[in-house]
Amino acid sequence: MARYIGPKTKVSRKYGEYIKGNRKVFNKKKYPPGMHGQKKRKKSAYAIQQHEKQKLKAIYGIQEGKLRNLFKRATRMQGKTGELLLQSAERRLDNVVFRMLGLKEGSRDRARQFVSHKHIQVNGRTVNIASFSVSPGDLIRLTPKAQKNSNITEGITGVKEQYTWLTWDQEKHTGTFVAIPTREDIPEKIDEKSIVELYSR
Repeated sequence: MARYIGPKTKVSRKYGEYIKGNRKVFNKKKYPPGMHGQKKRKKSAYAIQQHEKQKLKAIYGIQEGKLRNLFKRATRMQGKTGELLLQSAERRLDNVVFRMLGLKEGSRDRARQFVSHKHIQVNGRTVNIASFSVSPGDLIRLTPKAQKNSNITEGITGVKEQYTWLTWDQEKHTGTFVAIPTREDIPEKIDEKSIVELYSR
Protein backbone atom coordinates (compact mmCIF):
# COMPACT_ATOMS: atom_id res chain seq x y z
CA MET A 1 0.00 0.00 0.00
CA ALA A 2 1.61 3.25 -1.14
CA ARG A 3 1.27 6.41 0.91
CA TYR A 4 -2.38 7.45 0.80
CA ILE A 5 -2.97 11.14 0.02
CA GLY A 6 -6.68 11.05 -0.81
CA PRO A 7 -9.68 12.06 1.35
CA LYS A 8 -8.94 10.78 4.84
CA THR A 9 -12.52 10.42 6.09
CA LYS A 10 -13.25 8.01 3.24
CA VAL A 11 -10.76 5.61 4.81
CA SER A 12 -12.82 5.54 8.01
CA ARG A 13 -16.08 5.18 6.11
CA LYS A 14 -14.68 2.30 4.08
CA TYR A 15 -13.93 0.23 7.18
CA GLY A 16 -16.89 1.33 9.27
CA GLU A 17 -14.93 2.79 12.17
CA TYR A 18 -12.99 5.96 12.81
CA ILE A 19 -9.36 5.77 11.69
CA LYS A 20 -8.58 9.26 10.40
CA GLY A 21 -10.21 12.32 8.86
CA ASN A 22 -13.14 14.44 10.02
CA ARG A 23 -14.91 12.81 12.95
CA LYS A 24 -18.13 14.79 12.41
CA VAL A 25 -18.37 13.77 8.77
CA PHE A 26 -17.77 10.12 9.71
CA ASN A 27 -20.48 10.22 12.39
CA LYS A 28 -22.97 11.48 9.79
CA LYS A 29 -21.99 8.95 7.14
CA LYS A 30 -21.06 5.66 8.77
CA TYR A 31 -21.42 3.75 5.53
CA PRO A 32 -18.91 3.02 2.73
CA PRO A 33 -18.30 5.79 0.18
CA GLY A 34 -19.65 5.54 -3.35
CA MET A 35 -23.10 5.35 -4.92
CA HIS A 36 -23.64 1.79 -3.62
CA GLY A 37 -22.27 2.46 -0.16
CA GLN A 38 -25.58 2.13 1.70
CA LYS A 39 -26.51 -1.16 0.06
CA LYS A 40 -25.84 -4.18 2.25
CA ARG A 41 -24.25 -7.07 0.42
CA LYS A 42 -23.23 -10.45 1.74
CA LYS A 43 -19.45 -10.80 1.64
CA SER A 44 -17.58 -13.98 0.87
CA ALA A 45 -15.06 -15.36 3.37
CA TYR A 46 -12.25 -14.14 1.12
CA ALA A 47 -13.73 -10.64 0.96
CA ILE A 48 -13.95 -10.51 4.76
CA GLN A 49 -10.34 -11.62 5.08
CA GLN A 50 -9.20 -8.99 2.60
CA HIS A 51 -11.25 -6.34 4.40
CA GLU A 52 -9.60 -7.11 7.75
CA LYS A 53 -6.12 -7.10 6.23
CA GLN A 54 -6.68 -3.77 4.50
CA LYS A 55 -8.13 -2.30 7.70
CA LEU A 56 -5.04 -3.30 9.67
CA LYS A 57 -2.83 -1.71 6.99
CA ALA A 58 -4.88 1.49 7.08
CA ILE A 59 -4.86 1.76 10.88
CA TYR A 60 -1.14 1.19 11.38
CA GLY A 61 0.00 2.63 8.04
CA ILE A 62 1.79 -0.56 7.04
CA GLN A 63 2.55 -1.45 3.45
CA GLU A 64 1.87 -4.93 2.05
CA GLY A 65 5.49 -6.03 2.03
CA LYS A 66 6.03 -4.95 5.63
CA LEU A 67 2.86 -6.73 6.75
CA ARG A 68 3.88 -9.96 5.05
CA ASN A 69 7.26 -9.79 6.78
CA LEU A 70 5.54 -9.29 10.14
CA PHE A 71 3.32 -12.30 9.42
CA LYS A 72 6.28 -14.51 8.46
CA ARG A 73 8.06 -13.48 11.65
CA ALA A 74 4.94 -14.23 13.71
CA THR A 75 4.67 -17.75 12.23
CA ARG A 76 8.19 -18.52 13.47
CA MET A 77 7.39 -17.51 17.05
CA GLN A 78 5.61 -19.48 19.76
CA GLY A 79 2.07 -18.40 20.46
CA LYS A 80 -1.03 -17.38 18.51
CA THR A 81 0.05 -16.06 15.13
CA GLY A 82 -2.73 -13.46 14.93
CA GLU A 83 -1.97 -12.02 18.36
CA LEU A 84 1.76 -11.97 17.63
CA LEU A 85 1.05 -10.13 14.37
CA LEU A 86 -0.90 -7.40 16.17
CA GLN A 87 1.74 -7.15 18.87
CA SER A 88 4.38 -6.60 16.19
CA ALA A 89 2.27 -3.80 14.72
CA GLU A 90 1.87 -2.26 18.19
CA ARG A 91 5.64 -2.31 18.71
CA ARG A 92 6.31 -0.13 15.67
CA LEU A 93 7.94 3.11 16.80
CA ASP A 94 5.40 5.36 15.07
CA ASN A 95 2.55 3.56 16.84
CA VAL A 96 4.31 3.66 20.22
CA VAL A 97 4.92 7.40 19.81
CA PHE A 98 1.27 7.92 18.86
CA ARG A 99 -0.02 6.16 21.97
CA MET A 100 2.71 7.31 24.37
CA LEU A 101 2.42 11.02 23.57
CA GLY A 102 -1.36 10.94 23.86
CA LEU A 103 -1.85 12.45 20.40
CA LYS A 104 -5.46 13.00 19.38
CA GLU A 105 -7.23 10.16 17.61
CA GLY A 106 -6.59 9.84 13.92
CA SER A 107 -3.15 11.48 14.15
CA ARG A 108 -0.86 8.51 13.58
CA ASP A 109 0.46 10.38 10.54
CA ARG A 110 1.73 13.09 12.89
CA ALA A 111 3.49 10.49 15.04
CA ARG A 112 5.11 9.02 11.91
CA GLN A 113 6.24 12.52 10.96
CA PHE A 114 7.84 12.99 14.40
CA VAL A 115 9.90 9.85 13.75
CA SER A 116 10.86 10.57 10.15
CA HIS A 117 11.89 14.15 11.01
CA LYS A 118 14.26 12.89 13.71
CA HIS A 119 12.36 14.25 16.70
CA ILE A 120 12.39 10.92 18.57
CA GLN A 121 15.16 9.15 20.48
CA VAL A 122 15.20 5.52 21.62
CA ASN A 123 17.60 4.82 24.48
CA GLY A 124 19.42 8.07 23.74
CA ARG A 125 19.84 7.39 20.01
CA THR A 126 17.85 9.25 17.36
CA VAL A 127 15.76 6.85 15.28
CA ASN A 128 13.98 7.95 12.10
CA ILE A 129 12.59 4.58 11.00
CA ALA A 130 8.84 4.34 11.61
CA SER A 131 8.87 0.52 11.50
CA PHE A 132 11.60 0.27 14.17
CA SER A 133 10.49 -2.40 16.67
CA VAL A 134 10.48 -1.19 20.27
CA SER A 135 11.39 -3.66 23.03
CA PRO A 136 10.29 -3.78 26.70
CA GLY A 137 12.37 -1.40 28.79
CA ASP A 138 13.20 0.96 25.91
CA LEU A 139 13.20 4.67 26.79
CA ILE A 140 11.45 6.93 24.29
CA ARG A 141 11.89 10.70 24.40
CA LEU A 142 11.64 13.84 22.34
CA THR A 143 15.01 15.18 21.25
CA PRO A 144 16.21 18.27 23.20
CA LYS A 145 15.61 20.40 20.10
CA ALA A 146 12.07 19.08 19.69
CA GLN A 147 11.26 19.80 23.34
CA LYS A 148 11.89 23.50 22.71
CA ASN A 149 9.60 23.62 19.68
CA SER A 150 6.05 24.57 20.68
CA ASN A 151 4.70 23.36 17.33
CA ILE A 152 5.88 19.87 18.27
CA THR A 153 4.97 19.83 21.97
CA GLU A 154 1.52 21.29 21.32
CA GLY A 155 -1.11 18.59 21.68
CA ILE A 156 1.13 16.21 23.65
CA THR A 157 -0.83 15.21 26.75
CA GLY A 158 0.80 11.93 27.69
CA VAL A 159 -0.29 8.32 27.54
CA LYS A 160 -3.94 7.48 28.23
CA GLU A 161 -4.88 5.30 31.19
CA GLN A 162 -5.92 2.29 29.14
CA TYR A 163 -2.43 1.87 27.71
CA THR A 164 -0.98 0.27 30.81
CA TRP A 165 2.09 -1.02 28.97
CA LEU A 166 3.35 2.53 28.43
CA THR A 167 4.45 5.39 30.68
CA TRP A 168 5.10 9.08 29.96
CA ASP A 169 6.69 11.88 32.02
CA GLN A 170 5.25 15.12 30.70
CA GLU A 171 7.92 17.30 32.32
CA LYS A 172 10.88 15.28 31.04
CA HIS A 173 9.19 14.37 27.73
CA THR A 174 10.35 10.82 28.32
CA GLY A 175 8.44 7.54 28.39
CA THR A 176 9.01 3.82 28.75
CA PHE A 177 7.74 0.89 26.74
CA VAL A 178 7.10 -1.28 29.79
CA ALA A 179 5.85 -4.48 28.21
CA ILE A 180 4.36 -6.02 25.08
CA PRO A 181 0.56 -5.60 25.24
CA THR A 182 -1.71 -8.64 25.28
CA ARG A 183 -4.52 -8.99 22.73
CA GLU A 184 -6.99 -7.83 25.38
CA ASP A 185 -4.97 -4.64 25.84
CA ILE A 186 -4.94 -3.72 22.15
CA PRO A 187 -8.07 -1.61 21.46
CA GLU A 188 -8.14 -1.98 17.67
CA LYS A 189 -11.19 -3.83 16.34
CA ILE A 190 -9.42 -6.21 13.99
CA ASP A 191 -10.23 -9.87 13.32
CA GLU A 192 -6.64 -11.08 13.21
CA LYS A 193 -7.77 -14.68 12.63
CA SER A 194 -9.12 -13.69 9.22
CA ILE A 195 -5.77 -12.17 8.29
CA VAL A 196 -3.94 -15.35 9.33
CA GLU A 197 -6.37 -17.43 7.25
CA LEU A 198 -5.80 -15.15 4.26
CA TYR A 199 -2.01 -15.39 4.39
CA SER A 200 -2.19 -19.14 5.03
CA ARG A 201 -4.14 -19.87 1.83
